[in-house]
Amino acid sequence: MSSSSRGPGAGARRRRTRCRRCRACVRTECGDCHFCRDMKKFGGPGRMKQSCLLRQCTAPVLPHTAVCLLCGEAGKEDTVEGEEEKFGLSLMECTICNEIVHPGCLKMGKAEGVINAEIPNCWECPRCTQEGRTSKVKGGRERHLKKKPKPPLASAEGPAVPSPSPQREKLERFKRMCQLLERVPDTSSSSSDSDSDSDSSGTSLSEEEAPGEARNGRRPARGSSGEKENRGGRRAVRPGSGGPLLSWPLGPAPPPRPPQLERHVVRPPPRSPEPDTLPLAAGSDHPLPRAAWLRVFQHLGPRELCICMRVCRTWSRWCYDKRLWPRMDLSRRKSLTPPMLSGVVRRQPRALDLSWTGVSKKQLMWLLNRLQGLQELVLSGCSWLSVSALGSAPLPALRLLDLRWIEDVKDSQLRELLLPPPDTKPGQTESRGRLQGVAELRLAGLELTDASLRLLLRHAPQLSALDLSHCAHVGDPSVHLLTAPTSPLRETLVHLNLAGCHRLTDHCLPLFRRCPRLRRLDLRSCRQLSPEACARLAAAGPPGPFRCPEEKLLLKDS
Repeated sequence: MSSSSRGPGAGARRRRTRCRRCRACVRTECGDCHFCRDMKKFGGPGRMKQSCLLRQCTAPVLPHTAVCLLCGEAGKEDTVEGEEEKFGLSLMECTICNEIVHPGCLKMGKAEGVINAEIPNCWECPRCTQEGRTSKVKGGRERHLKKKPKPPLASAEGPAVPSPSPQREKLERFKRMCQLLERVPDTSSSSSDSDSDSDSSGTSLSEEEAPGEARNGRRPARGSSGEKENRGGRRAVRPGSGGPLLSWPLGPAPPPRPPQLERHVVRPPPRSPEPDTLPLAAGSDHPLPRAAWLRVFQHLGPRELCICMRVCRTWSRWCYDKRLWPRMDLSRRKSLTPPMLSGVVRRQPRALDLSWTGVSKKQLMWLLNRLQGLQELVLSGCSWLSVSALGSAPLPALRLLDLRWIEDVKDSQLRELLLPPPDTKPGQTESRGRLQGVAELRLAGLELTDASLRLLLRHAPQLSALDLSHCAHVGDPSVHLLTAPTSPLRETLVHLNLAGCHRLTDHCLPLFRRCPRLRRLDLRSCRQLSPEACARLAAAGPPGPFRCPEEKLLLKDS
């Protein structure tokens, strides 16, 4: 992109959203400002469509649909741990050219850009800084907005003080407005206080207004409303610009104003039901009902269903039926965009494959909190920072969990995943773990120790299929734990995969006879196991002999 094509309006400015963490975002509406009085729930017409003055976010963030202009990907700062790496993968919006990019995609140093410390993900990009752009107001517009530019203030002790940025001035004005709204008392109640209350309130109000007046560089005028007390201890009020002073008391105190309650309850409109018939261009309906069309759509694949969704609006709504999407495969994708995540949630699949993708922890938590009927989840090859979202997501219907070949996983991290949630009450007799209902668990290639295996036996007692292949720490003591009399997997285990576990020896083979329901035992690539010992186990076996289609692979027909 040439420098001549980059101007102040080269990119469209994205509308930011609430951060939902600052003090203004977490508070409720005041009900008194002109924006609140316009709201329908406070009895207004609802024309302004503006939020409360006290609920204006002080640190708005970029929307979740924002992507990088250069690579087209969303922010991925959750996938790394270092500060420099987080900065390189986070989205930054330039206040001059409005372009949203990853700093790493620009291939420029962090020191070359000017970062705004008050607004998140905001900076002056290195390109605009190098080209000397410091403000969006250029040419004739600057002359209209700034007719008489004031020179910078100079002091006798040092150089001139530069003027603050427009964003900082706007933030300071908003903070001062919020402080004034909280400090100014009600006029009806201030005129009916007692002598002592008026003295104390007048003193406190004058003390609170002093910093604001000192900032403006003015002293309170003699006899103004800021002077609350006279020599006689009574408060004097000047009702207008002129006229005599009114002395206390003025009359009986009026009753306090009751709090204003909500007059209307605003609810979202109900979702319109899907049509049962297909309208034709002639005005009549197609003879086939919706149920018959869904039976036809069940024979189509994902690509054909997406083509059918482009035919008409009725087919588009019908093709979102979750019975047509029992399984969705998003594996081996570099990144997941927000439209892809919204499409997954709208289809509500029972099985989701995210193996070897760049899904972040925030995206995975957003998905799991909206897929309550998810039964199969495949996360093999993902980063542990993303998989750690399983520790705080509800998974009531999960039956299969695939966590194979996840790098940099420690034993303590696996224990955090297997332990029950921290909000479990101490008085409960049996705490339910997060994997309580899982029937198939795949942990191939992880550093699983015997301590984690004990927690697995305790908090996942309904496992019928377990994959521990290529786990370097699995040996004969691990097999003893799986087949011990106190192990719940002794009676439920049907498929067991221990391929590539080089610590297994011939002494552990007789222990498998304790599992009466075992139908498949994979011991391939175990160096210390002899083929003769595996053949003897296949001949004797648990109730009924095994067959060996391959060496060290034992199968039994059901």
